[in-house]
Amino acid sequence: MAQSARGHRRLIVLLGGLTAIAPMSIDMYLPAFPALEQGLATDAASVQRTLSVFFLGLAAGQMIYGPLSDRFGRRRPLLAGLALYTLASIGCALSGTIGHLVMWRGLQALGGCAGVVMARAVVRDVFGPREAARVLSSLLLVMGVAPILAPLAGGWLLSHAGWRGIFVVLIAFGLCCIVAVLTTLPDTGREHRLATITVRSASGAFARVAVDRQFGRYATAGAFAQSALFAYIAGAPFLFIQVLGIAPAHFGWVFGINAAGLIGASQLNRALLHRQRVAVVLRRALIVQVAASVAFLALVTWTAPALVRIGVPLLLVITLMGFVLPNTTALALAPFDRDAGTASALLGSVQYGLAGLTIFVVALVFDGSPRPMALAMLAFVAGAYLLVAVAEPGEA
Repeated sequence: MAQSARGHRRLIVLLGGLTAIAPMSIDMYLPAFPALEQGLATDAASVQRTLSVFFLGLAAGQMIYGPLSDRFGRRRPLLAGLALYTLASIGCALSGTIGHLVMWRGLQALGGCAGVVMARAVVRDVFGPREAARVLSSLLLVMGVAPILAPLAGGWLLSHAGWRGIFVVLIAFGLCCIVAVLTTLPDTGREHRLATITVRSASGAFARVAVDRQFGRYATAGAFAQSALFAYIAGAPFLFIQVLGIAPAHFGWVFGINAAGLIGASQLNRALLHRQRVAVVLRRALIVQVAASVAFLALVTWTAPALVRIGVPLLLVITLMGFVLPNTTALALAPFDRDAGTASALLGSVQYGLAGLTIFVVALVFDGSPRPMALAMLAFVAGAYLLVAVAEPGEA
């Protein structure tokens, strides 16, 4: 699909915004966990469930949008999802009990995940494998602003408008995305659109994707890496605020430093891919990430907690996600044209489903220290490396 450079830039910004729906919906309300616990007269475990259900909603919803996008195109299912996301955000803002908030967060995720699916599918529609990896790195630049600004904005809103004000901002963001899609997003993937959609055709598409060896290897490796990232996200408020004593209002600055590292790495990845094969860059990044994860676990286990001491290996682990996430995604989606939407959906479902399970397990084994988080991060990045290390030479 031929587009001007300006058109590509506008498309990338829009796709980055759609991909940012999930991190904004997660990161912006992290500083509000104590306020939610107090304001809704509940406990920390119940507040944590509002995060777990969001991940599970992201995983389940993508299985619906993938086949729909391969049948009806990218725009119509996306607009329906964004409308559900915006309505559910209104429900979150008006929630009076933790049960209501959990329900609306699940629906919010079911709507918001449309942006994740369609963004990846459009990238696969428009760009080849290597260029797709570079574009996905650009998306990380755009969506990477969310983890930096969202906790800062969330902390400010918490102080000035309470936790409900955070969801008011998400309502406005959903409305802005709807307008941007209506005015900017082309309907891609027309040449591979399905004539009809049935349970049989959808299950057949998922089966074709699932049995592809390259997809299975890199989708699972990417899911492991994303689970490591979200184990960090779920544990970050406890680590920084309670263990290291950082004020909630300043949480966003520390959280943002790690996000800035991820953004920088994603742009370096984009430059490296002009000279290196995707698989080579990915393998080298994972080797260093495993070593940094070992160091982080050792430090939180055998030394007194201090930001300077444990912050360096943690920053390195998160920074290297800027190489791992776009490259695993590009390699997982590379084999597909006809089933690009379904492949994007299955990829996202595996990633967010495993991430949601990870958050639940880490919370279950929580022992009052950062060790469970650090152990989970090491296990997942080591698993990702092992999968990539046995990749076949032609997968690049």
